[in-house]
Amino acid sequence: MNDTPADLQQRYHAMLLSRSGEERLKMGFSMNAMARTLVMASLLEKTPDATPPQLRQMLFLRLYGHEFDPQTKTKILQALAQDLPPSAVTPRGSSERS
Repeated sequence: MNDTPADLQQRYHAMLLSRSGEERLKMGFSMNAMARTLVMASLLEKTPDATPPQLRQMLFLRLYGHEFDPQTKTKILQALAQDLPPSAVTPRGSSERS
């Protein structure tokens, strides 16, 4: 549904493009953080006793679960179930894998 008049849509688009790339990137990060906060609040309201690994799994399913085939989704959920300290997680492609 799009109930915004075309001239206002064009003005809004022009306003966004007038911002620097850095400003637009910061806006995107801010919107992502807000969406994550809202989803987490919803998950915690439904399951207040969920553990951190369970919350990670539920967050993944809510945001990305529909984008993966069942086998890949299962592997991701298993990895998210592990309660690893942040220092044990290395960036993708890192040579420090265990």
